[in-house]
Amino acid sequence: MKIIGEKINGTRSQVKKAVAERDTAFIQTLAKNQVEAGAFWLDVNAGTAPEREPEDLVWLVNIVQEVVDVPLCLDSANPAALSEAIKHVRHTPLINSLSGEKKRMEGILPLVSSAGCSVIALALDDKGIPANVEDRLTLIRRVVGELKNKGITEDRIYVDPLVMTIASNMEAGQIAMKTMQAVRSEFPNAHITCGASNISFGLPVRTIINQAFLTLALYAGLDTPILDPMDRELRKAWLSAEVVLGRDRHCLNYTRAYRSGLLEQAAKA
Repeated sequence: MKIIGEKINGTRSQVKKAVAERDTAFIQTLAKNQVEAGAFWLDVNAGTAPEREPEDLVWLVNIVQEVVDVPLCLDSANPAALSEAIKHVRHTPLINSLSGEKKRMEGILPLVSSAGCSVIALALDDKGIPANVEDRLTLIRRVVGELKNKGITEDRIYVDPLVMTIASNMEAGQIAMKTMQAVRSEFPNAHITCGASNISFGLPVRTIINQAFLTLALYAGLDTPILDPMDRELRKAWLSAEVVLGRDRHCLNYTRAYRSGLLEQAAKA
């Protein structure tokens, strides 16, 4: 499993403030802490107005790359911002995201194709997010088909079934996981991603819900979650789930975490 660190996102008030004030130290600390906690990719989202976003996203890319050497997940629906940011990355980025929406297809698909990027494909179109598994899978097939037509191989596609909050729909977890299972069966070489913490929005002690969802989603086929790698209890959940699922060869990741004191210290806390 490869983690996409979610913390550098302009929808978060502290990050929004840091971007506006060019607080390099704050952003770089977030970047280093997430990588040290196990993030393979770092999501970078400026979250600013379209006319400002290209400059702000490039600033984020540059200052993050000053302190960590990991691939970035460029998070924007703005083709102009993505186009500029791609020029500054050291490693081929993951684009977050493409959907069935006409504007994204027209603006982002050509960028993904020309730059040879990997891409997150959302179960979303101009009508919104489908309510059931069958309709989401139909939409995913269309988006994946468009990507393949542009030469994007299945292993460069990260399907996001779009996890909704269970506080407003008690079926949200089941719909997400059944969609994951269907995607894993139909597109075995594709990756599956999602914002894991979406499931708990609006509920107290969210990390407990997140842990339960992450464990079940890993079994359903999730292999590249977007989450907070610094959540120690969540980290324990994914490390132990990977052991049980036989995905942690010789239990190396789990035992390394134990020897580093990460599991024991978290338990004592």
